[in-house]
Amino acid sequence: MRLLGALHDPQDRDDLVVTPEGRVGRHQLLGAAAGLAAEIGGARIVAVDATPGVSTIVAITGALLAGVPIVPVPPDAGDRERRHILEDSGAELLITERGGLTEGVPEKALDLKRTGEVPPEAGAERAALVLYTSGTTGAPKGVVISRAAIAADLDALAEAWQWTAGDTLVHGLPLYHVHGLVLGVLGALRVGSPLVHTQKPTPFAYAEAAGSLYFGVPTVWSRIAADQNAASSLSKARLLVSGSAPLPVPVFDALAELTGQSPVERYGMTETLITVSARADGERRAGHVGLPLAGIRSRLVDEGGAELPHDGATIGHLQIAGPTLLDGYLAGDGIRPAGLVDGWFPTGDVATIGQDGWHRIVGRASTDLIKSGGYRIGAGEVEDALLLHPAVHEAAVIGVPHADLGEQVTAYVVADPVSAEDLIAFVAARLAAHKRPRVVHRVESLPRNAMGKVQKNLLA
Repeated sequence: MRLLGALHDPQDRDDLVVTPEGRVGRHQLLGAAAGLAAEIGGARIVAVDATPGVSTIVAITGALLAGVPIVPVPPDAGDRERRHILEDSGAELLITERGGLTEGVPEKALDLKRTGEVPPEAGAERAALVLYTSGTTGAPKGVVISRAAIAADLDALAEAWQWTAGDTLVHGLPLYHVHGLVLGVLGALRVGSPLVHTQKPTPFAYAEAAGSLYFGVPTVWSRIAADQNAASSLSKARLLVSGSAPLPVPVFDALAELTGQSPVERYGMTETLITVSARADGERRAGHVGLPLAGIRSRLVDEGGAELPHDGATIGHLQIAGPTLLDGYLAGDGIRPAGLVDGWFPTGDVATIGQDGWHRIVGRASTDLIKSGGYRIGAGEVEDALLLHPAVHEAAVIGVPHADLGEQVTAYVVADPVSAEDLIAFVAARLAAHKRPRVVHRVESLPRNAMGKVQKNLLA
């Protein structure tokens, strides 16, 4: 199985990867990656300082050619986080252009001019990537993803999005997560579509890139929607894809109005890759992430594991099964099982599934399912209602312990001057009374991670 099929296409093209650093053709990328593969072949595991540019793309490609699992290390990781990732993974070396990042692990700079023979393709079941989770509870864990899982996911997405070599993919996302790396780099190299990586996902950079397929997180799309010139320039694109966090309904609507097309939303996580998405030739619904991809099964269960109905209203714990699941978590020299339940992976997210199969992600069970006064309330629904108020720019809702209610619906908003009472009344007029926030805090900003996800554990 040739995981990166475009690299083996006999037709060369000088724009397979385009960054602010310049253009890289197929021959150049394959040659440099093969040169690295010759140097690291036989290693148990290696790591890369995943800066946003050509060197990271070559390093990842070289490791995949060599059949050596590779760990992308966030370039902005602090010393403690970087040390944990390198020690926990047992990486034998760190590929980096910066140098002096760590003690105890040999560092290696890339020689982009060195070439080598392309080695035989590794087996489909061999580990390809070890991606460390964000570690909202405890230290980050190394998620082991096989070559087969990546291939299955990218092929399913190519089918759903009608993604072909005729597309030009544009994004500026980090190269150490599923979104920016697996979809945004390996997807392009498997399908054969040129990749334009803008290094930073600014509205201006996206507007200047002139692609047909764009990837972004909600923060990126919100900024583009606020820049009418940038948004209108994307009207020629074939597909605008949003993921990594829920896309607020007002941003969805603004993009549809300014670009002439509604964005495609999708759902996934590090352990499962992307599993649910709207289709290129199908309906797109604000606040929903679509239908399961080819080969994926999904279900909802209650706290006791009993299956719940797919009626579009019942909120349950989302479980996923299919060929894109992780092998397990890295543990010393081995892999710790992922804790599947009869083949189902418990995502930790809560959702609703309609009779037609459409999924709406309520959020993380730990932070976005609020149990207040005997009711089960999805934080996302309250956030969407708050964002409809003209004074509100950003909103995050959590449940705060309450002696009488169990949990109290509490909102944090980035907003123009507006009273808490006005916002509470605004939501109460649009949702059931028990869903209204009891307390509203105005804040300067919401804490977010590199992918734009609000870190709700820091709010309380």
